Amino acid sequence: MKGLMQEWPLVVSKILDHAALHHGTREVVTRLVEGPLHRTTYGEIHSRARKLARALKRLGVLRGDRVGTLAWNTHRHLESWYGIAGAGAVYHTVNPRLFAEQIVYIINHAGDRCLLVDLTFVPLLEGLKDKLPSVETYVIMTDAAHMPQTSLPNAVAYEDLVARENDDFAWERVDEGDAVGLCYTSGTTGNPKGVLYSHRSTVLHTFMVTNADTMAFRSRDTVLPVVPMFHANAWGIAFSAPMQGSKLVLPGCRLDPVSVYELLDSEKVTCAAAVPTIWLGLVSFLKEKNLKLPWLNHLVVGGSAMPPAIIEALELDYGVSVCHAWGMTEMSPFGTLGSLKAGMDELPFAERLAIKCKQGRALFGVEMRLIGEGGAVLPWDGKSSGHLQVRGPAVAARYFREEGGTILDKDGWFDTGDIASIDPDGVMQITDRTKDVIKSGGEWISSIEIENIAVGHPAVAEAAVIGIKHPKWDERPLLVIVLKPGAGLDKAGMLAYLEGRIAKWWMPDDVVFVKELPHTATGKLQKVTLREQFRDFVLPMAAPSR
Repeated sequence: MKGLMQEWPLVVSKILDHAALHHGTREVVTRLVEGPLHRTTYGEIHSRARKLARALKRLGVLRGDRVGTLAWNTHRHLESWYGIAGAGAVYHTVNPRLFAEQIVYIINHAGDRCLLVDLTFVPLLEGLKDKLPSVETYVIMTDAAHMPQTSLPNAVAYEDLVARENDDFAWERVDEGDAVGLCYTSGTTGNPKGVLYSHRSTVLHTFMVTNADTMAFRSRDTVLPVVPMFHANAWGIAFSAPMQGSKLVLPGCRLDPVSVYELLDSEKVTCAAAVPTIWLGLVSFLKEKNLKLPWLNHLVVGGSAMPPAIIEALELDYGVSVCHAWGMTEMSPFGTLGSLKAGMDELPFAERLAIKCKQGRALFGVEMRLIGEGGAVLPWDGKSSGHLQVRGPAVAARYFREEGGTILDKDGWFDTGDIASIDPDGVMQITDRTKDVIKSGGEWISSIEIENIAVGHPAVAEAAVIGIKHPKWDERPLLVIVLKPGAGLDKAGMLAYLEGRIAKWWMPDDVVFVKELPHTATGKLQKVTLREQFRDFVLPMAAPSR
């Protein structure tokens, strides 16, 4: 027997419709690429998104066409997502931090017909335009006063394009299974692969991350997404904040500690989201200037593990509740969030901190399991580590244009490429990437855990651990350290700090100090490059006797 309920399609345009109707005067504040702060509202965003949708139709954009964006977090970028979706097209976020050849590849692979580009990236595209045959129009996301002289063909200022239209536009009628967004991941082998989100998966993911035990946005909150919209959909905040009616503060291209603090303070931000490097820099700045965070009460951190020392500083010194998150581009992106369960608030701080340092519990709509080396499903005992697999309505079933072939097993599980453990409370902890785990004497050593502890040393700015070949143990850990400016630390001091904080057999066989570490386009440690850099490194105890 079928239920007798209305068919109400889960489409992205309904999120902005709701925001405009119920929270139309709620502010969206942007630090413009041109410099000053700009203020608008969800009502105005709604109107301009409809104007943009009409303009895209006039440019010949058809249902299902891909429209690329190379842009920072701004009100224009926000309304462009809704305008593109409302026109029945697919927004395609291009990560400008990728190498030029990767940018060319993904724009061509996506078949973008139009590119919306912030001023920052005009020179980049001018050097690539001859390699982008599918792009017919370049929309520069600025006004006439700041429109640059450019060699980009058919270039038009965004504000001019929008100003020509009226907002009497009915959103294109689409099916909830139709594509709405496209984001490429470089987390797999070979060329970047496209994750094609549907309206349904996007709306469901938005519901998943907005309940009280996840990101917990409210209409009275002010939210600052420092995480870029070109990185894993800005963790869905472009949808979850409007759905809840939260005030949005968009940082543009200035992500340095001074600029981030100015927005946190002047706009009275209550919730924020960013990768750990942002918070490391901010905490150092706060300590240096003896500043506080009187308004911020909740932040979400993901992308990589937050060092325990930074969580402790934020919670004890600044009164900010830190919530770890984990996910992937293939998961829309969130899979877990680190909210505490009943009774955990009463635990001593050290025990709460240990829980908060993990990646958290699965959202409703995400199923997880651990698979051992022999293929057996492992228990949730907090000790067994295995390959983390996931499935759910916001998890990719395959990549765009079938790149990579079959990515699910026969039961629909997606292998994340992470090694993890899950405790009896369902709290998951990433212990390593499959390709980064150090296998020593038949046992696994977590490079991530050593890195997190090492960064807790007051002299350490950044740390990375990689496996180095060893004649007896197969691999042993090498700790690579970047010191803070003016700080002093040697190998003996670093090893002494680790003593008692990690298992003895986990102790690095050597410590090397470098000026900087290689990073990926999304700010993660690039261990492939680091392993290549230290390919011929010989550990002290592994060197042949003379």
